Amino acid sequence: MIKTRKNQAERIQEISGVNPRKCMKCGKCSAACPAYEEMDIKPHQFVSYVLDDRVKELAASRSLWKCLSCFACVERCPRDVKPGILIDAVRQLVEREKGGDYLTADEIPGLLDPELPQQLLVSAFRRYRR
Repeated sequence: MIKTRKNQAERIQEISGVNPRKCMKCGKCSAACPAYEEMDIKPHQFVSYVLDDRVKELAASRSLWKCLSCFACVERCPRDVKPGILIDAVRQLVEREKGGDYLTADEIPGLLDPELPQQLLVSAFRRYRR
């Protein structure tokens, strides 16, 4: 487990390659999000949580796994902040803290929810195969 939230926020920024300080909190990313209604922390709020080192709250949120990884938020951001990439980086951090850097094929069936969209599964395979 990582010792401090500051270290976690720095790791998220390192994994994602995103500068959350560029966010002007316009909310366009959240307005474009098809999963907005399902999320307890909206995409524009996600950026603020990373900036405020509130990573434990992000890791425990429903939003972390409700994000569809469609990157509509990335396309709509006028400042190129890429909240969807930040969300994905937090997912990776959570999985890495469990002791692994990737998901194996055997782990996936136990994690599936019948309501998960197919594009989320494709996104997970793409990101966790490294």
